[in-house]
Amino acid sequence: MIRLGLRLTLGSGREALLRVLVTAAAVALGVGFLLAALAGINGLHAQSNRGAWLNSAVQPTPTTSPASGLWWEPSTDSFGSQLIDQIDVAATGPAAPIPPGMSRLPGPGQYFASPALVSLLRSQPADELRDRYPGRLVGTIGSAGLPSPNSLIIVIGHSVGQLSKQPAAIEIGAIHRGLANCYGCQSVVGSGPVLEFILVGGAVALVLPILILIATASRLSAARREERFASMRLVGATPRQISTISAVEAVIAALTGVVLGFGLFFAVRPLLYHVPFTGAPMAKGDLSLHTVDILIAVVGVPIAAVVSARLALRRVRISPLGVTRRVRTSPPGIARIVPLLAGIAFLAYFDAAGKPGAIGSQLLELLVGFVLLIVGLVLAGPWLTTAGSRIMAKRASHPATLIAGRHLLDNPKAAFRFVSGLVIALFVASAAIGALSSVTQVTGGGSANASLATLADPFCTLSTNDCPTASVVASVPPSVLNELRATPGVQGVTAVHEPPSQTQEGRSFGVVACDELAKTPAIGRCAPRATVASVGYFLSKVLGHTAHASTTTWPSWNLSATQLASLPVSAVVVATNGSSGAIERVRTELDRAFPLQGTPVTVEALGPSTARLLTMIQAMTDVIIVASLIIAACSLAVNIAAGLTERRRPFSLLRLAGVPRKLLHRVVALESALPLLMVAAVSIAVGLLAAALYLHSQVGLAFSLPGFSYWTTVIGGLAVSMAIIAATFPILDRITGPEVARNA
Repeated sequence: MIRLGLRLTLGSGREALLRVLVTAAAVALGVGFLLAALAGINGLHAQSNRGAWLNSAVQPTPTTSPASGLWWEPSTDSFGSQLIDQIDVAATGPAAPIPPGMSRLPGPGQYFASPALVSLLRSQPADELRDRYPGRLVGTIGSAGLPSPNSLIIVIGHSVGQLSKQPAAIEIGAIHRGLANCYGCQSVVGSGPVLEFILVGGAVALVLPILILIATASRLSAARREERFASMRLVGATPRQISTISAVEAVIAALTGVVLGFGLFFAVRPLLYHVPFTGAPMAKGDLSLHTVDILIAVVGVPIAAVVSARLALRRVRISPLGVTRRVRTSPPGIARIVPLLAGIAFLAYFDAAGKPGAIGSQLLELLVGFVLLIVGLVLAGPWLTTAGSRIMAKRASHPATLIAGRHLLDNPKAAFRFVSGLVIALFVASAAIGALSSVTQVTGGGSANASLATLADPFCTLSTNDCPTASVVASVPPSVLNELRATPGVQGVTAVHEPPSQTQEGRSFGVVACDELAKTPAIGRCAPRATVASVGYFLSKVLGHTAHASTTTWPSWNLSATQLASLPVSAVVVATNGSSGAIERVRTELDRAFPLQGTPVTVEALGPSTARLLTMIQAMTDVIIVASLIIAACSLAVNIAAGLTERRRPFSLLRLAGVPRKLLHRVVALESALPLLMVAAVSIAVGLLAAALYLHSQVGLAFSLPGFSYWTTVIGGLAVSMAIIAATFPILDRITGPEVARNA
């Protein structure tokens, strides 16, 4: 039977060969996307492993001897929207560990920098960037220590006596080579939990539409195969023989598609290196395929094709007359919406009960909840299509509406299958953009210019607690304050002093002079006629729990100007005119005046780790949304074209009966638009609801509807889908001529 299957597949004329080639081309698209997704996951792992050394102080390894220690202080600097990873080091002896990509450790007054940072240092004015880093460049960091070719990293050398006195420095005995189990890592790409969340989200959002495309391609020309195999049953073929022949045809098409898919992947892989999967391009060699990835494509895709082909022959296996007599299947039941409701209830439970404590349980919530919703949408689609078709057929006032409604009722599963890829793409886009837009709205995205133009250098890092004694500055020299005030673009400078006690007016972040505070309004204001005020926490926190300091009137504090000046300083705040040059010059001045005393940050900006994480998630989301829409468009085009080919005989008979072509065009448009628009509306609503529930349970943020760009994307995607449907009308005109009805 295998030889017969090969002969029927390859030697049955032009139509059979064309059917195999079209199926193979559709499978090739799915395989190409699948390989690109798997290679992207491998590239993310490679980036993470190369950036893991930046987190060596998160879970430090003890030193084995006095000569093998390395004092290590990580921090994150900024230049414009770019983040610079800074590592200050001091070796205790010749056996101190050396970070990857470096031939040796820098000594006092020396530093190593990444090639991208070296270029940036040379291209910018010294007072805006270069003067922040003491010493001279003695080497560049090689590719082994760079998560991405454009990573900005600097390793600065110090003496042990200088660095060991810093409260944020820690002595380590080894450099990390694996992922750290932390959320606020120096490099979030090297963070285990973050990587797990991204991989799980990416797998759910991207791989499932690809699998649907491959399964859909394997079912091309299913109706024609059913008729052919039913005829074979009538002349004595057994169900086992039919299954064998079907499997042979599916395997040939799938293997051809796999070969073409590999060729497509390797052809476009050079372009994929420029896709910022995580906000940063991949290095050469990152987008590699492992043995498991190759086996998934070479073995898994043909197996999936065989399974899909066997499922498509269920009616033929029941009876050889099952197709020719057009036995109507039972309509989809209301039980199909149960998984969708279960997914919503699952996320709602965690919204009410709170997120799980363990990282694994949080990943399980994400995976189970969103898989239930996606599977639920796919299962509920035919039922929703049936409900809409009944209304359409019952209220039809035009022949096209009646024909479309009756045909949808005849096979709602096939009708929904045409648009299932786009429905999932809309769900992914709605959930991702809904969550990110809500986060953006509460993380300073709409903040006042004064807040975004004001820099603070908190010596005790971003904390609401008291500064440890070693983190404060005894006093800020008047020369430093005068130099800051004289910097072009600076509008005011405020020194935040340590409060003498925490008993008056409750706990305080610091005390300030009201005449200085008036010139830095982004961190609040004094009460009328007050001379000294007690300010609370005025910096943004993680994921949008902002302090709203600019609208706060701080309580007065009973101190004289002389007493205030004698108190140690825990932070310096500088208001600028908002120009990029002024902001960068102030950063440089603060770094020079207070080396190893924290990193200047914008008052309403996110913390560096959070900003990097959101940038990473935003980049990954953009890639997933674009890829999902492309996959959905391919699925829609393949399905619509295949559906027209399978129905060319009834359409030709309608043409012979006098039905005009424009009426057939309306029929096809209505058959495609009804399930598309109905289920798309449900998908968008479910996606936004899932984002709201997940945000509230995991982060504690209120949900905000996405803005204009999201709705433009949705409407644009639906418009493109309708354009794809309209693009199949010429095919319909060509395949519905009188000769088709005569020869069918």
